[in-house]
Amino acid sequence: MTGDQTLVVGLLGFILVLLVWGRWRYDAVAFAALMAAVVLGVVPKEEAFMGFAHSATIIIALVLVVSHGLAASGVVYRLAHAVGQIGKTFTSHLGIMGMLGAALSAVMNNVGALALLMPVDVEAAKKAKRSPSLSLMPLSFATILGGLVTLIGTPPNIIISAYREKTFGTPYHMFDFAPVGIVCALVGLLFVTLIGWRLIPQKESNTGKDDERFKLDDYVAELSIDKESQFLGKALAEVEKTVRDSGITLLSVIRESAHLPEHAGWIKLQQGDVLLVETAAEDLERLAKENQLRFVAKDRHRELVEGAQLEFIECVVQPGSDLEGRSSASVQLVDRFGVWLIGVSRQGKRLRSRVRRTAMQAGDVLLLLAPKERVNVLIETMDVLPLADRGLELGTRGKAALAAALFAGAIVLASLRLLDLSIALGIVTLLYLLFGIISAKKIYNSVEWPVVVLIGSLIPIGVALETSGVTEIVAQNIVTSVAGMPSWVVLTILMALTMTLSDVLNNTATALIAAPIAVQVATKLGVSPEPFLMAVAVAASCAFLTPIGHKNNTLIMGPGRYAFGDYWRMGLPLEILIVAVGVPMILLVWPL
Repeated sequence: MTGDQTLVVGLLGFILVLLVWGRWRYDAVAFAALMAAVVLGVVPKEEAFMGFAHSATIIIALVLVVSHGLAASGVVYRLAHAVGQIGKTFTSHLGIMGMLGAALSAVMNNVGALALLMPVDVEAAKKAKRSPSLSLMPLSFATILGGLVTLIGTPPNIIISAYREKTFGTPYHMFDFAPVGIVCALVGLLFVTLIGWRLIPQKESNTGKDDERFKLDDYVAELSIDKESQFLGKALAEVEKTVRDSGITLLSVIRESAHLPEHAGWIKLQQGDVLLVETAAEDLERLAKENQLRFVAKDRHRELVEGAQLEFIECVVQPGSDLEGRSSASVQLVDRFGVWLIGVSRQGKRLRSRVRRTAMQAGDVLLLLAPKERVNVLIETMDVLPLADRGLELGTRGKAALAAALFAGAIVLASLRLLDLSIALGIVTLLYLLFGIISAKKIYNSVEWPVVVLIGSLIPIGVALETSGVTEIVAQNIVTSVAGMPSWVVLTILMALTMTLSDVLNNTATALIAAPIAVQVATKLGVSPEPFLMAVAVAASCAFLTPIGHKNNTLIMGPGRYAFGDYWRMGLPLEILIVAVGVPMILLVWPL
């Protein structure tokens, strides 16, 4: 390899390692790589920021805005509630919610679709007295599958379309993905509804009580002992037995910032001691009331509590939230929002650190105490997802109908090729603003800027891979290693490799890297590149093996109490099924 090729390969390898490691934000990694590429001369300085003006970047940003407008208008909320009440049996519930999730994901951001449907699903699980873990993973996978159907359903489709336009002069259009996407989505939905959910490990309760099966999760929370507490002056062993008999786990007792020794049952509890307990939300409130215990965070701000109507709220930390990687103390939840962090739950794992000093992670379930009038501000500002069905953004019926009509009009105009998709979505965004469906502030807040930075940064690096000849070398190695095999076998291998990469890497980054390699492989085989591009589009979106492959999988990890290794049980057969169904459909619609 030449010097430039070595630099590009080394830079790409460095990016992949950091993105898979996940220690730093993916947008920061991508932008740092772009700056390094410019300094090293791999990317010309005049092309450094061309990715931010790229059509794919603009369309993805506009899709996020329009998706938020549809949600804010109440269209999705009403639809979810109407459909969510239909399923009588568990299988019918899975099928109906899965179909709705897939349908919504075909026309809006799939993370947004899951965020709107997850509270409905959790409420249904509580009413049916079953664990949400049985339905949340199928719902997440369904929303991912739905994105395969249309151009705007998932970022990889937009990336592939833009690459086709740059390489061959014409992009894919709105429903070019539909013939393959619909079949893959339907087969996938049938699998997760009838078979897949049975492969999910059952989450047993810690207490073994029958009514515990449907509780959302266990929280690690802090309760303090004051002069009125029933536990004041009692021996630790006696208190531990009382707590245990209530179905609650006493993890530790903290006195003056130090943990009391384990098995020191003779120690008598004093005023100011803090009990670190693990329990469900409803048991936590009961324990506090029955024994005159106080929530630590709330105690520190008694003057703010006086006269306030407080309520418990269960929320999930979304990927990219300002809370991710920070503690409630560093975020200053009380001072900034008037909200108290009471407990944290992390995939059923016990946390022995102080709640206020616990760095939060994407997928953590938080138990918050907040004044009713601050709930909306809390959810919008902190970028968390409420797990109770609160109906926060109902809108008016007139605006809901108007929002749906404007969006449908844009899709029709783009499908008939009367308007470019980016222009059509831009006009919808402007009309949403003019008609008050979404405010100017929310337009900017609804754009997922880390994704924009990721795409804008990686596009120039992707171009450098091509211009330096690296993609040609990779393609040649692939073709050499599969010499003598039929082209459809090579297509299958490429699809499987892309899918595997997407399981550990952001799907947008996967599409940006795999698309030029796919075209080079097709060129060297002397076949049409169309089926290879379609294979990359499908594979890059189908990340089912891990919670880090797709944001939807991360989002359900806490509420479903899933462990990292739970996803592959349903995800692996689903990915094999998608490849088995997808390859014949791709070859049928897009012949070699």
